[in-house]
Amino acid sequence: MRKTNKCISLCLSLLLALAVVVLPASAADSAPALHFKADGSFTILHLTDTQDDCFPARELQPFLEKAIKSANPDLIVFTGDLVEDLRVGDKNTDARPVIEGVVAYGLKGKDKAKTRENALAAADSVLQVFQNSGVPFAMVQGNNDYKVNVSNADWLAFYNNYKNNLTIDMSADSDGIDYRLPVYGSDGSVKLNLYCMDTVTSEVSTASLDWYNADSAAQKAQNKTTVPAFVFQHIPVDEITNLFTVCDKSDPAGVPAVRDSSIRFYKLSDTARGYFDTVYQSDGVSDEFAAWKARGDVIAAFFGHMHQDGYSGVYDGIALNLTYGCEFAKSGPYGMRVITLHESDVTHYDNQSFTYQNGSFSADPDQAPPKTALQKMQMLFSSLLYLMKTTLGKVVHL
Repeated sequence: MRKTNKCISLCLSLLLALAVVVLPASAADSAPALHFKADGSFTILHLTDTQDDCFPARELQPFLEKAIKSANPDLIVFTGDLVEDLRVGDKNTDARPVIEGVVAYGLKGKDKAKTRENALAAADSVLQVFQNSGVPFAMVQGNNDYKVNVSNADWLAFYNNYKNNLTIDMSADSDGIDYRLPVYGSDGSVKLNLYCMDTVTSEVSTASLDWYNADSAAQKAQNKTTVPAFVFQHIPVDEITNLFTVCDKSDPAGVPAVRDSSIRFYKLSDTARGYFDTVYQSDGVSDEFAAWKARGDVIAAFFGHMHQDGYSGVYDGIALNLTYGCEFAKSGPYGMRVITLHESDVTHYDNQSFTYQNGSFSADPDQAPPKTALQKMQMLFSSLLYLMKTTLGKVVHL
């Protein structure tokens, strides 16, 4: 049900004030534990990057409702960028054309109080859908969520207003909201750990990584075995770039990208499948991935951040998955990911990416359709602009 922005803002302000001042037991503290169902299955709906404002895209709430109904999940995990800070270029999908974002300005510059109010109103339009579904949900912070004058303490208090929220902070540091959700089997033992990690504005911090290492070790000691784990976070680890391989420019699947100050063509490797518009740029090495390998528990990781890309692949024994976003103020594809685990063997699970078009979801094919000549020309032009920008930047800083 839609309300006026003024009413929403007032209600949200009161809710947050009560959450901060009264400090009730959190919804996460009283939430039931996650269990495999009687049929031995456990389904996770992965959503990411709504990146909306206090004028919700007309299609956003129907998309979320249809995603939940279609997946019929036992848990929803949302991996960040719940709100947009400020951007010009709205596709005119809501009640306010051209401008997209919650940041507000007054006569003295940025209006922090109004920005915060707008951000919570935007978040409510998503979280109300999650609450109404009755499905437990877990929130992960995105880089945009750090730009809207809402602290992590305020975000946690706000999430706790929704009865099926599982979001907590176990890391006890100031660098992010990090926590673990165990999924129990029929025998009462932990079959799978879900690590929700905060990449803040770029990557998981040293403090957060120290917490993961300590918690993973404690889990092994407590359970007397290495418990398989999934990781959910907003920004991908650098190793995801290794899912791409160089190809000839005539290859139908090839996409131009800048690496090492030159333009080359890339496609997904033989160990990967899905759709991409952008070749992920990094040096391919991160401390976080190294920690996963050293601990030996992480079997798969799931990311957002890239919006129009949805692909999966295996690198060095760990499955890396990028899920489509659903910011309707930008061009698609939009989508979701559905992961179904089986208690008998959590290392073998069903993992399907879906795209959303004309009000319905379709399973992604194993191989994306080849790019058209026009698409390749547009990507090549973007790569040339990027190369010129980076080259000019180096010259200016000489």
